Parts: sequence; structure tokens; C-alpha cells
Amino acid sequence: MADKSGKGSKRVVLAYSGGLDTSCILAWLIEQGYEVIAYLANIGQDDDFDAVKQKAMKHGALKMIIPDLKKEFVEDYIWPAIQANALYEDRYLLGTALARPLIAKAMVKIAVDEQAHYVSHGATGKGNDQIRFELGAYALHPDIEVITPWRIPEFYQRFPGRTDLFEYAKKKGIPLPVTLKSPWSMDANLMHVSYESGVLEDPNHHAPEDLCQMTVNPEKAPDKAEKLEIDFKNGKPVQVKNLEDGTIKTNALELFTYLNQVGGRHGVGRVDIVENRFIGMKSRGIYETPAGTILIAAHMDIEVFTMDREMRKVKRDLDMKFSDQVYKGFWFSPECEYTRFCINKSQEHVEGRVTLKLFKGAIHILGRESKLSLYNEELVSMNVQGDYEPPDAGGFIKINALRLREYCRLRQKTDAKQ
Repeated sequence: MADKSGKGSKRVVLAYSGGLDTSCILAWLIEQGYEVIAYLANIGQDDDFDAVKQKAMKHGALKMIIPDLKKEFVEDYIWPAIQANALYEDRYLLGTALARPLIAKAMVKIAVDEQAHYVSHGATGKGNDQIRFELGAYALHPDIEVITPWRIPEFYQRFPGRTDLFEYAKKKGIPLPVTLKSPWSMDANLMHVSYESGVLEDPNHHAPEDLCQMTVNPEKAPDKAEKLEIDFKNGKPVQVKNLEDGTIKTNALELFTYLNQVGGRHGVGRVDIVENRFIGMKSRGIYETPAGTILIAAHMDIEVFTMDREMRKVKRDLDMKFSDQVYKGFWFSPECEYTRFCINKSQEHVEGRVTLKLFKGAIHILGRESKLSLYNEELVSMNVQGDYEPPDAGGFIKINALRLREYCRLRQKTDAKQ
């Protein structure tokens, strides 16, 4: 890392997507005298990377770096989320939040390699991503400095709205993929696509019919269900088999991509929610997460099948902590590292196969099997007594009823006094 007064003192690595905000930020940073290295993480978004590179170079970037992070994203970030049944506020599958620490990690590496003293991003001053990017950057490189245009008065006062950005882009000759009529704020990666802003800021405004990109409208999904078998080992998916056509996927990246395709054509994984941002406000978001939705449903099922009841109660608390930590940008924190370690430890016996079917946006679990199951068919059977004496239940009930009886007596005394 160069000293401020030396080589690289005015060099910045910009997380650049080629969209409205970062296209204008690239031009603005150059106006401020910075050398800009544009950086775009390939985490599975459907982008024309060559076109983005050409655009960045044409409009003044010193160079454009696009590392392929898809495999790492699945194995090191998405799989731990599946193990954790990660759902922020019980509904959001964290597609954006999971990608941010990986993007920050690669951004810091490039800054070190390129002797850049600064990193920058286009996250707004009201959102979660500014927190995630910057906490990740500081956790990995304490001496890095972050330039956040949307928190710099001379920037946000110059561009108080998206119309001003459009005018600036027009002046600079920057072509944009977004129009004023549909100014969605979109984030796309291998795990999901998210939509915010524009008319979606009205929480009661129904999403436009043509909004979603990864999934078909469930009403227009096939009229025939599709059955899958998903195998898990250590709580991670290791194989998916399509029982309709025999397709088998075992490679992590291919498995996840395939489930996106299958889930997408059946309209699986759409949610329209209002969530609580870490920064303190509520926001409305629409998300498509087909593969993640399928895998969490299957993982929950095999986990209950193979994990001790009391252990899973503890683990569920850890799942919520993990989801909260990831959402708030603390992936590289000591507490999140510890949470991931404990969750991973809990998955040692989460192994087996889940059979399910997809139909019109829904996931139906059909069955499960495991050599490590805690399910005892003989013990639970109504037709076989097994190693269980029915009269034992009487003592069990009597002991558990003690506190209820005493509580009832207390209420009776209280009511009598009144």
C-alpha cells in the first residue's frame, strides 16, 4: 500500500457495474483528479462483461478488472447460508448481503495489488450496502480509505436526484441501461435479483408484470410438476437429480445454477417484502431466489430428520444470529466467524436425501431418507409397541403438569381476593 504522498496516492479502486450511479461516479472521481481502476466482481450476474469493460475504459478508467468469483461465492458464502437456513426477518434469503463480503474481499486485494490507497462504491447514504462494503474493507485492511460519494456533500448536493444523474450522464456521453420511466435499483448475482426504487417505493404499489427476470409468473408456470432429489452431506448439497429426465448435477456451481433454472421455470422463489434496514428505516424490496429457496426448504427438512431436538433449538438461535450478522455487514467479525464455526459443527450428521416437487411457485416435500436419521419407525409406530411403555407417559404428563397446577392455584387465590 502506497503512502498518501507516494505512488498510488490518488489511485482508487471503484466497485463499478456500469449502471447509472457508478458510471457517473467514475466520471466524477476523474474530475476530482483520481486515477480510477474499475472493478466488477463476476458473481453470476447476467452482464455483458466485455461491454462493461469497454464502457469503463472509454470513459476514463485506468484499467478494468473483472475476477470470476462464482465458484467461491457458492462454496464459501452460499453454502454456509444454506447450512444456516439463513432468512433475515424470516423471509429475505440475503442474496445481496451474502455477496457483499466477497466483493469487498476482492476489492481490497485489488487495491493492495494495484497500490491504490482508496476504494470507492456507489452505495447510497440510506442503504445497507455502504455499511457492508465498508465494514468488509476495514476488517480486511484497517488502513484503507473509502470514498463514498453519496455521503460527500459536494456530490449529493450536486446530484440530489436520479434526474440530475441522467443529465450528468447525458452531458458526459455515458449510455445507460436504465430509463426514467422504469428506474429500478437492481442487484443481480448468481443467487438472486433484487428490485427497489421507482414506483416500488410505494409499498402498496403492485410490482409490474414484466419486473422479474429469473422466474416466470407462477400462474404461467408449467401445468406439470417437476420432481427432484437433493442429497446433502455435512449440511451442504452434494447432488441434485431430476426424476423427470434423469439430469444429475454434483459440481457445486453447476448444481446451484441448475436449480436456478428449474426453480425459475416453475416460478419458485419470489418474495415481495418490507424489511428493516440496519441503518434504521424500513424499505420495500422484491426478490427472486429460486435455487436458494429450494435448497433451504430441503435442508430444513433433512436437518430436522437428522438432528437432535434440543441441539436444533440452539442451532436455530445461531441461524438467526448468522442472518442478522450477514445482513448488517459483519461477515468478517469475530462473532460471525464463531457463529459460522458452530453452525458448521452442527452439520456433521446432517446427511441424506430429500425428494420434492416444484409446481406453480410452490415447493412440496415428498419424502426423505438418511443413514444418520434419528427417526425410529418402530418406536413411533401405532402398530408396534417397541421400546416404549405407554403408562410411562402418565408420569411424564404428571411431572410437566406440576407447574401448571400451581399456577392455576395462584390465579384462583388472586381472583378470590379481587
